[in-house]
Amino acid sequence: MNLSDTKEDFAVDSHQEHADGPPTLDDVIPHHSRPWYYTRSLLWLNFLLLVPILSSSATGFDSSMLNGLQSQTQWAEYFDHPSGYRLGHLSCGPTYGTILGVFPGGYIADRWGRKRGILVGALIAAAASAIQAASQSYGMFLAARVLIGVGSSIAIISSPSLLSELSYPTHRAAMTTAYNIMWYGGATLAAWVTYGTYWMGDSNQWSWRIPSVLQGFFPLCQLALVHWLPESPRFLIFHDRIDEARRILVAFHADGDEHSPLVDYELSEIIQTLELEKENKKLGFGVLFASENRRRAFIAVMMPFMQQMSGNGLVSYYLSLVLTSIGISSASEQLMINGCLCIYNWVIAIALINTVTKFGRRTLLLLSTSLMLLTFVLWTVLSALNEERQYQDKALARGVLAVIFLYYFAYNIGLLGLPYLYLTEVLPYYIRSQGLSLGQFTGACTGIYNAYINSIAMSAISWRYYTVYCAIIFFEFLTVFFMFPETKGATLEESSVAFELNLRSGSVHEGLDLEDLEDLENLKGLARKS
Repeated sequence: MNLSDTKEDFAVDSHQEHADGPPTLDDVIPHHSRPWYYTRSLLWLNFLLLVPILSSSATGFDSSMLNGLQSQTQWAEYFDHPSGYRLGHLSCGPTYGTILGVFPGGYIADRWGRKRGILVGALIAAAASAIQAASQSYGMFLAARVLIGVGSSIAIISSPSLLSELSYPTHRAAMTTAYNIMWYGGATLAAWVTYGTYWMGDSNQWSWRIPSVLQGFFPLCQLALVHWLPESPRFLIFHDRIDEARRILVAFHADGDEHSPLVDYELSEIIQTLELEKENKKLGFGVLFASENRRRAFIAVMMPFMQQMSGNGLVSYYLSLVLTSIGISSASEQLMINGCLCIYNWVIAIALINTVTKFGRRTLLLLSTSLMLLTFVLWTVLSALNEERQYQDKALARGVLAVIFLYYFAYNIGLLGLPYLYLTEVLPYYIRSQGLSLGQFTGACTGIYNAYINSIAMSAISWRYYTVYCAIIFFEFLTVFFMFPETKGATLEESSVAFELNLRSGSVHEGLDLEDLEDLENLKGLARKS
């Protein structure tokens, strides 16, 4: 069935004029008296959406695992105590792989589908985990980590897109936010596995091989479930497979109801939006930098920059160095703190999921960056006092540790789950994969900085290096305030138009309210005529 041949059929059914204007999502969505998990189709859909979410868990496992291994004497002795650039290479191995996987990942997602991207990425990551566990040398371990990065990159480009494009409309914000929150699911598992295997003895190689084997757990789960995962309806409709898209929406969004007004509404929105993009837009990576998309490209670069360059890289990969700098050098104590920090972050992140549906994206980002700046200043001051007193004041060391936990609370408010939700909203379908690829590339570049510069700077100037991050976080706050439009209150199809609406009005502060819908429809109409 061809896209242009069917747009009128669905538009007539789902966009009949009401006395008070065109219908909204709230007009057509069923309002059940029981919670969503009593609806079988929604329960099954949200279970299957764990498949893309596990891409984030796999990345979290990798980061936390290497953090734990650095505190294990068994691993350090087997690989001849890697430090400096050799340790930097191991930290950067997945980052190198991410760079290699960015453009193939975007191509696979657009050419063969989001589901296929997850499948290919999981296959590569699972195979690489086996190679890592069997490593006999530093070079073999490094090569396996690069391959893990390639697989993760391909899967990550497809995963948030599929989440946002397949989720039930009222679940989309929470589900897309949950994607990166599950990073801590993987990180927590890795932290406690490395803590447990630490006690296996100094000569037991399985103390580091077991975590390496378990790194393949999340990709293997994805491979086991991906067969039942539906493809993105947006991808199917864009490729003129409308009947398939309708069957998926009926089965998973309407619980099998062929005459569901919600399905007609969703199909109409998607078909009209994608037809407009097909008619008026050229496809390809270069269009991301066209004049109308430069603000979007800037945001696609800034969001991963903020995720990586807000000081969290100091703890994510070099917690042992940070703890040593405040006088906590015991390997078992460092591993225990790493595990507790992961559990704390995971619990806080889960508790914050629903904030994205209650507050604006800008509000959360501004709150997050301002609180991070405050805690980082406190972190810097307490670390300076700790050094001045030659690390003898245990109260100061505990104070620094407490501030690290407070810092992560601030970080989790805006920079953990929210970025992927915001990016999928500001990037329309035709550049969504390219924008996420650009974000992955930016994240990889900043990851290289974190892996090399952080360790060198921490060793050379200790707490004084924190002042650099104080300045960066202040810059991030200003960037969000002046450059990030609000998108709250719109469906996935409406959000990119709402982005344009805010820019044309000269305001980045307001979201999309019901009274804006007439302006939204007018803007869509102008775009169709242009």
